[in-house]
Amino acid sequence: MARFEIKMPKLGESITEGTIMSWSVKVGDVIQEDEVLFEVNTAKVSAEIPSPVAGKILEILFKEGDTVPVGTVVAIVDMGGESESSEEAGETKPAENVSSPVEESKPAKVEEDRWYSPVVLQLAKGAGIQKEELDAIPGTGYEGRLSKKDIKDYIEGKKKNTSSAPAAPKATATPQPSANTQKKEAPAAPASSQAAATVTTAPSVAPVSTSDVEVKPMDFVRKIIADHMVMSKKVSPHVTNVVEVDVTKLVRWRDKNKDAFFRREGVKLTYMPAIAEAVAKALVAYPQVNVSVDGYNILYKKHINLGIAVSLNDGNLIVPVIHDADRLNMSGLALAVNSLALKARDNKLTPDEISGGTFTITNYGSFKMLFGTPIINQPEVAILGVGSIEKKPAVIETPEGDMIAIRHKMYLSLSYDHRVVDGSLGGNFLHFIAEYLENWEG
Repeated sequence: MARFEIKMPKLGESITEGTIMSWSVKVGDVIQEDEVLFEVNTAKVSAEIPSPVAGKILEILFKEGDTVPVGTVVAIVDMGGESESSEEAGETKPAENVSSPVEESKPAKVEEDRWYSPVVLQLAKGAGIQKEELDAIPGTGYEGRLSKKDIKDYIEGKKKNTSSAPAAPKATATPQPSANTQKKEAPAAPASSQAAATVTTAPSVAPVSTSDVEVKPMDFVRKIIADHMVMSKKVSPHVTNVVEVDVTKLVRWRDKNKDAFFRREGVKLTYMPAIAEAVAKALVAYPQVNVSVDGYNILYKKHINLGIAVSLNDGNLIVPVIHDADRLNMSGLALAVNSLALKARDNKLTPDEISGGTFTITNYGSFKMLFGTPIINQPEVAILGVGSIEKKPAVIETPEGDMIAIRHKMYLSLSYDHRVVDGSLGGNFLHFIAEYLENWEG
């Protein structure tokens, strides 16, 4: 009997463990290669884990809800035959003659562009869902994959609306994500298929109600965010500086160029790419801010990787990363910002796109907030908060003397780790960004 060990995969460079959210198989099941075995949540991403081999499930070593270190064996598959067991995924080829009830539903034969697990295909076939309809169902799995739960929810929703549901799915028939939704570091239920949560969440727990209070447990992502924020405040002595910036030149430049930019690049020109450019320039000028702390050692980062906080429609938060932001021009930054935001809200970010950040920008101005005191995204040592842009009367100097004029103003706030960033460094860094934006030339 050839035994194959299924191990907890590593889904990111800094990931050390994962939480098993659900099993798609049970002991005794016959599985095909690439059939989904279980769903896992980590500190940065969620994913459905497929089997690298075909065979029969002999053992499942951990239950749903268990947190398992990367590399730990979680299940054992009998591949048949007499070859020796393999300890690393991909070292042993699957047995050639293992049969399965869903063997006829090989995904490669059904859809060339979108991958489906045999379990999903079997459920779709049993419900009479044709290929075109299946392709239109949004997925909440890793990189937008259609999970077992997605197809089950869709079928259930279709049964409840049989009197009015059309043959092809519409937005109102979109399966809702699990009751409890960055783990994602990623952040009330989505209103449309484009609002899929970044991660699949922990199993729901029935709320406890009293006459005056309804108690609901935090979902999986919110728990991680809570722990991360508390840890950051405990680890880093936070200091926040605030500066008001005259961004009139930037506003006028954007108004003048936004239409042509959209025609040329196909994305809207927002203020975030300009802010990201200013921050990248500041980090080049002040590399002492592009660091992390390890005990009494300061780790200077050789790359400038900007995290851009994205608020998701379920209320949670994720921070995708623009790698080597200092090497991108305005078009490159705009495309990166737009692409990462769309991927975040469609649950299609890869582990690499949410790891390796060295500095974070959070834009609470999009919620009409003037300024705030953001919490540092560990293990970074600083975070920039961006407020809303408002028209204000201001005194300006002219050759004819001081005058009062209407200017576009914005507050920037910098929270920094006082262990390694002192007031002078923090102040100079923030003023560099402010002056870069005030003297914007495009």
